[in-house]
Amino acid sequence: MQGAMAALSVAPVTRQISSRAAPAPAPAPVPVPSGPESGQPLAAAVADLPVLDVSGRRVLFGALFRERRAVVVFVRHFLCYICKEYVEDLAKIPKSFLQEANVTLIVIGQSSYHHIEPFCKLTGYSHEIYVDPEREIYKRLGMKRGEEIASSGQSPHIKSNILSGSIQSLWRAVTGPLFDFQGDPAQQGGTLILGPGNNIHFIHRDRNRLDHKPINSVLQLVGVQHVDFTGRPSVIHV
Repeated sequence: MQGAMAALSVAPVTRQISSRAAPAPAPAPVPVPSGPESGQPLAAAVADLPVLDVSGRRVLFGALFRERRAVVVFVRHFLCYICKEYVEDLAKIPKSFLQEANVTLIVIGQSSYHHIEPFCKLTGYSHEIYVDPEREIYKRLGMKRGEEIASSGQSPHIKSNILSGSIQSLWRAVTGPLFDFQGDPAQQGGTLILGPGNNIHFIHRDRNRLDHKPINSVLQLVGVQHVDFTGRPSVIHV
């Protein structure tokens, strides 16, 4: 009985639709593949799950993208140096670029809401951010837990190597007001394009900590103009 209940709790949030009538019993739901899947539905039960804002106020997940499209980035945990550097680059996206495309940018972590404000100060991130401390939305969206060995290439957003990055994470842990990992360190994240309403247009589930999507490739899908993350000044040809 417990096994059956566990299976239900992680059931995929979408169902493949076919024009051909399926014989009874109906086929089981299938996971949403990574890629630009247009018009996929997000289950109402997932949209109705709460996230917490910086003050601990509960907000329905589906309310975040009810009125317009949103790029929603689920991060591993707030002590992860890779997440920190990725969000530092998300912070560089001008709000005017998002407004021109009528797109919202949202980061979701899985720590206590008390960690949101320090993380934003650390990264310079000023767009929308929430937490899912029980990881219910992570689970229902099929976000991976554990590391899959896979070549993810060189990320344009990660500046530290594993040694220096790990030392930085450990230092932040021991010097912070609460000594914890600010989330489950085995949890992986992912990126979605959602809305308006309960529609999934794109989903990428990270296979490991380096498997996040390059930011400009996601922005291109929602019509947001290219962002220079190098920090180099523009060269003007005359």
